[in-house]
Amino acid sequence: MPPSTRAPRPLTGMPSPPIDEILVGDCIDLMAKLPAGSIDMVFADPPYNLQLRGDLLRPNQTRVDGVDEAWDRFGDFAEYDRFTHAWLAAARRLLKPDGALWVIGSYHNIFRVGTALQDLGFWLLNDVVWRKTNPMPNFRGRRFTNAHETLIWAARSAESRYTFNYAAMKALNEELQMRSDWLIPICAGPERLKQDGRKAHPTQKPEALLHRVIVAATRPDEIILDPFFGTGTTGVVARRLGRRFIGLEREAEYAALARTRLAAVRPPANPDLVAPAEKREEPRIPFGWLVERGLLQPGEVLSDPSGRWTARVRADGTLISADHRGSIHQVGAAVQGAPACNGWTFWCIKIDGRRVPIDLLRQKLRAELN
Repeated sequence: MPPSTRAPRPLTGMPSPPIDEILVGDCIDLMAKLPAGSIDMVFADPPYNLQLRGDLLRPNQTRVDGVDEAWDRFGDFAEYDRFTHAWLAAARRLLKPDGALWVIGSYHNIFRVGTALQDLGFWLLNDVVWRKTNPMPNFRGRRFTNAHETLIWAARSAESRYTFNYAAMKALNEELQMRSDWLIPICAGPERLKQDGRKAHPTQKPEALLHRVIVAATRPDEIILDPFFGTGTTGVVARRLGRRFIGLEREAEYAALARTRLAAVRPPANPDLVAPAEKREEPRIPFGWLVERGLLQPGEVLSDPSGRWTARVRADGTLISADHRGSIHQVGAAVQGAPACNGWTFWCIKIDGRRVPIDLLRQKLRAELN
C-alpha cells in the first residue's frame, strides 16, 4: 500500500515535540499529533513515485538496484498529488511563522511538489541543483544520464523572516558567494549502509548534502523535522551540528538502522564551533559614529588603497572629494565611476605610514560597544 493520502486526524494535544526521537508510523498521522508551530525547519525526502516499468539491466545483464519498494508505489498521479498535499499541509502547520522547508526530488516528482508548495501558501526561495559527481550511467542509452536531483527551499509564507546563514555559506565556498548548483558525490563507500551486501536503503542521501542544508538554514538547538527519516541521515548531521531533530519513519526496519547509526554520534563538545558567525548579526556602525567619537576628525583626509583618490571627512559623517559629496559608499563609487562601492574597505587612513581600511576603526568601535 502507498503512504497515506488521508487528511490529518484530529490533534491529540501533545504539549511539546518529542525532541531527538524517531517515531514509527504514517508521517501524516504522526504530524497531526505534534504541536503546531513547534518546528524550525523541515527537511523532506519523500517517495519519488518513479513509475518504473520492468527491471533495469547493466550491459553484463546484472540487475541495477532501484527503488521498487511498496512505499514508492502510487496508483496514479492524482493519488500522489493527494499524498503530497496532505503531508505538506501537515508540515506547514508544524512550522513556526519564520520556519522553512527543504524538499528533494527527481524529475519524476519535484515539479508536482513545487506546484503543491505554491498552492498551500509556501514562498519559494530557491531551487538548488544537486549535481552528482558520480551518477549511475544510463545503461539503455535512450536518454541523458540522470546526473542531478533538485531541492526546493521554501519559507512558510511570504512574510516569514527565514534563516539564511549567508556568511557561513560563503566560508564553505572559499569566500565566494554560494551558488544554487552543488557538486557533491552520491552516498557511497563506508557511509553507505549495507545489509547482506546490499544497500540498506535505496535513496540514502550523502551527509555532505545535509550538512550544507542545515548549516545554511538553521541555528544551534533549533528543531529539524524529517517526515521521511529513512536510515537517519538528517538526524546524524543535525546531532553533529548541535541541532535537534524529530524523525518520522513508517518502516520499523529503517528506524532501527537509524537508531543504531545515531547511537554512534555525539553532539559537539563546544557549541561555539557550530554556531554561524553571521556578520549581519553584529551591531550596525554608521560611519558618522566614528566622527562623533573622535576616531576620525572633520577635515581628515581619506584615500583609496593606492592613494589615487582622496576625500575629506565632514562633521555630519559624509565625505567630500573634488567633484562629489555623499556617504562613504556613494563617494567611493563616484570617484571610480563604479555602480557601487564598499566604502569601509575602499577608504583608508594612514597608520604608521601604511594605508589601512577605515573598517579597522569600525571594528574597534564595535568591540567597545559589545
